[in-house]
Amino acid sequence: MNIFVCVKQVIARDSLIRLNAAGKWIRDDGLTFEMNEPDSFALEEALRLKEKHGGDVAAITAGPARAASTIREALAKGADRGIHVEDDRYIEADTHATAQALAAAIALEPHDLILTGLQSDDAGFGQTGVILAELLGLPHATIIMEIDASGDRLRCKRELEAGWFQTVTLPQPALLTIQSGINKVRYATLMGIKRARRKPFRRYSPEDLGIGVPARQNVRRLYQPQQAKQTEFLRGSGRELAESLLAKLRFEARVL
Repeated sequence: MNIFVCVKQVIARDSLIRLNAAGKWIRDDGLTFEMNEPDSFALEEALRLKEKHGGDVAAITAGPARAASTIREALAKGADRGIHVEDDRYIEADTHATAQALAAAIALEPHDLILTGLQSDDAGFGQTGVILAELLGLPHATIIMEIDASGDRLRCKRELEAGWFQTVTLPQPALLTIQSGINKVRYATLMGIKRARRKPFRRYSPEDLGIGVPARQNVRRLYQPQQAKQTEFLRGSGRELAESLLAKLRFEARVL
């Protein structure tokens, strides 16, 4: 079973975000980076499928030179090899350009299954996986909570709204976007880190793959949200208070 896992390098959650002078992008000086958390669940699921069914797991990314550390992390956790489509322009590229790079590299090799995280922790569009499936002409399913691989078929459990689930069956090859929490992510061991240095790592440029990095995305302005506190007193009977509080939690705070 040849599995590709698409991983993205994102800014670490505890980093101090600062905008550039134009206010259109984030300054990357002084930042720390990490693997996109939803992608780490996709990687773990790929490793578990490999342990159960055998095969090969390749971790692939499109990004600047620093994104190689994310591939190294995937190798340290158990991926067999890494593929890096390297270009600084992917820092600001949109989801189509990123998917195009991943598709061009994956299309060069046999693939039975492609896994991605449901979305990225930075932009959060949730588009790269489904665009990648379209470019490769593969059947796909999103928000996957469980995978049962049997023969050349995949039986998958999808999470829907309001606590509902759906079971779908897809032929291989296919692409799945993985929901966070599907499994418990493993840590890289010291031995895994040492082995990662000897594992195959292939780099491509967009020119090697015969593609460009089109500027489809036009960011007009980024801004940091303003934090504000406001106290509101609710009045009425006990029933009225409960109904008002429930409505605010559901429609304003959106925690229910």
